[in-house]
Amino acid sequence: MENDELTVALGGNVKWRFPSVHAEGIKFGLISAAITAVLFLVGWEIPGWLMVMVTIWVFAFFRDPVRAVPQDERAIVAPADGLVTLIQRVPPPREMAGVDGLGDQPMIRVSIFMSVFDVHINRTPIGGTVKSVVYISGKFLNADLDKASEDNERQHILIERHDGLRVGFTQIAGLVARRIVPFVKPGDMIAAGQRIGLIRFGSRVDVYLPAGTAPRVVLGQRTVAGETILGQIGDMRVISGIQQ
Repeated sequence: MENDELTVALGGNVKWRFPSVHAEGIKFGLISAAITAVLFLVGWEIPGWLMVMVTIWVFAFFRDPVRAVPQDERAIVAPADGLVTLIQRVPPPREMAGVDGLGDQPMIRVSIFMSVFDVHINRTPIGGTVKSVVYISGKFLNADLDKASEDNERQHILIERHDGLRVGFTQIAGLVARRIVPFVKPGDMIAAGQRIGLIRFGSRVDVYLPAGTAPRVVLGQRTVAGETILGQIGDMRVISGIQQ
């Protein structure tokens, strides 16, 4: 281990800092700020102060904090901040199924719901090559519902690691979310925890764990994109949890 890696592992000096705002959100924040200024200029103070709060929320929604990504090839990290609302064994989506995708056997799907207050920058669960990116238009049902995985507007992303292992995940639009913004395309090489896209204003991300891998999260647990480990490849130990 190099000296700088050893320093980090043993607890180097890390200082808190304000998260940056992603470029995708700056234009929305500036539009909101301009509306706020106009309201104050015309003397509408109450709506103006309401728009001040909206402007702060818009900038906060597109915040892009730095994350400490586990450097472990067995780790599958969470692609999204949010609440684990569903853990089910289901067939993979047809867009990612078959011999060139995730296969046809049922897989464990972990669903993470993002509220409008969560960070909405999504990250890749593993490092590798982007094998496919498939966008599907659809409905805008509540992303917390099971059928949102099949009915809502969504985008499937399939990642293939250097050893051939594949992990697929799906960005799903919700009631308020109206656009999925990708940062990657097929053929891109990406590192585990790298930013791969965002979903505007509330949504969900489904992750399909590879065969022989049990989830290391429980229902009701909150995840942190790029940091929380959803599963250890090849580890079938099942954990349980209680809410307290």
